[in-house]
Amino acid sequence: MSGDSGGQSNGRRSRHTDDTDVLLRIHHVIGELPTYGYRRVWALLRRQAELDGMPAINAKRVYRIMRQNALLLERKPAVPPSKRAHTGRVAVKESNQRWCSDGFEFCCDNGERLRVTFALDCCDREALHWAVTTGGFNSETVQDVMLGAVERRFGNDLPSSPVEWLTDNGSCYRANETRQFARMLGLEPKNTAVRSPESNGIAESFVKTIKRDYISIMPKPDGLTAAKNLAEAFEHYNEWHPHSALGYRSPREYLRQRACNGLSDNRCLEI
Repeated sequence: MSGDSGGQSNGRRSRHTDDTDVLLRIHHVIGELPTYGYRRVWALLRRQAELDGMPAINAKRVYRIMRQNALLLERKPAVPPSKRAHTGRVAVKESNQRWCSDGFEFCCDNGERLRVTFALDCCDREALHWAVTTGGFNSETVQDVMLGAVERRFGNDLPSSPVEWLTDNGSCYRANETRQFARMLGLEPKNTAVRSPESNGIAESFVKTIKRDYISIMPKPDGLTAAKNLAEAFEHYNEWHPHSALGYRSPREYLRQRACNGLSDNRCLEI
């Protein structure tokens, strides 16, 4: 047996890879989006490489570079699962089958509180419409969001078959005028089980994403500035935010991909 390995180890040739360029691009992503973990960083680098016609970057390589440069996010302790069993499935396989809606609030630096109501598609996860106010969550705001969502997906038409409208049991959603208006627009109101927020899990997850990846880092000295930056946050989420359920594509990227494959209505892409 020869003692000379010929520069090989276990049949594999050692190869040094220059990571300088990738590291610079990683720094650019996390400089703008410091709450992104390595998978979402990788997804944005992959998308940019596709746009530039360059070879795709391996997710493992992004992880290795970020680990070697102490850029990985700290692991959070696991959250104990809810004792309440939830066996239903909120996500659907096609766009415009089920939409979900919810609301959240946050505080500006000057003490102003903004309340946001939104609607999402439970397949492609696009934020269809949203409204922000300094008042409370009310039926009129929900109706505005409903109308905006229908116009977003169907223009001046109404859905050819009812779209399920999934919400919690808040009074603004249960109000008779809200439910009547929903049916006028071709929506079918559905409420989650009482004391079961996980039944509207897609909306709950979206709230966490918006608060963690956008509201926590955007300037919000006052309500007017915060509302303007929130509009940019919603646009960035729709166009750029990689979603694990969509193969780490953004909602609109996912819609474009499905349209190219003949799997979705091109009307969804009229943006």
